[in-house]
Amino acid sequence: MSTHAQHDKASSQHLASGLVVFSAVMMVVAGFLDLFRGIMGVAQDDVFVTTPNYIFKFDLTAWGWIHLIFGALAIIVGMGLFRPSLWARIAGVALASLLLIANFLSIPYYPLWSIVAIAMYGFIIWALCTVKPDPGRRGV
Repeated sequence: MSTHAQHDKASSQHLASGLVVFSAVMMVVAGFLDLFRGIMGVAQDDVFVTTPNYIFKFDLTAWGWIHLIFGALAIIVGMGLFRPSLWARIAGVALASLLLIANFLSIPYYPLWSIVAIAMYGFIIWALCTVKPDPGRRGV
């Protein structure tokens, strides 16, 4: 194998691990932000906008609990992503997908932040799905 091909392979492996670290950091940060959003919804739900004719209408305290629980799970999964493990990547994609949907459904209550969170979780899903595991390592 040529030196250039070896360098490209090493570079792509480094990039792959960098994407996992990126998604781990983003998952932890987004998890804390959803955790705080959940606390706001549970403690003082008059912070949020109310939408009278929204088809996916939930009690704002219920949205608070949803974001609080998912935010705590995102922090745990995000911390697990710092270690090269397949379970953490699978759980990260699944949880980011659920959080993306939850933020989509809560757009009328907190529109700007919901759209920002959707973009963040989209980047997390992309980063976790583009990782190519090294065939020589197990559990990556």
